[in-house]
Amino acid sequence: MNVYVVESKSQLDDAFSVRKTVFVDEQLVPMDVEIDDLEDESTHFVLYLESEPIGAGRFRLVDGIGKVERICIVKHQRGTGSGKRIMDAIEEYAIHQGIPSLKLNAQTQAIPFYEKLGYHVVSEEFMDAGIPHKTMIKEL
Repeated sequence: MNVYVVESKSQLDDAFSVRKTVFVDEQLVPMDVEIDDLEDESTHFVLYLESEPIGAGRFRLVDGIGKVERICIVKHQRGTGSGKRIMDAIEEYAIHQGIPSLKLNAQTQAIPFYEKLGYHVVSEEFMDAGIPHKTMIKEL
């Protein structure tokens, strides 16, 4: 498994394909909500198993804090360490940028995964795209 910072249109297409599979097809998030007006200001990541794109995520700087978004792994690769792999790559990228902390909005079912990575909940539950979430942060 290898994680890449997206540098080409084909890599970006692969990241968007994974996001569409997970969020649009599986979780029924509308496509116009999933692909939004923040794509161009984001740094995108894509995870490959050999040549198959199996994971994706994006990163933005918001008020001096790194915002981790759109983390997803295709269903048949969940539980294999893929999610940790992509999160480690994003955290390493943030550290190299000198960013002191990261924030994300986790689907409530994914909170235990993020807690294992050192994130902690800092908000009440809220709905995003019809899915319950909580905001989490981690100091780097």
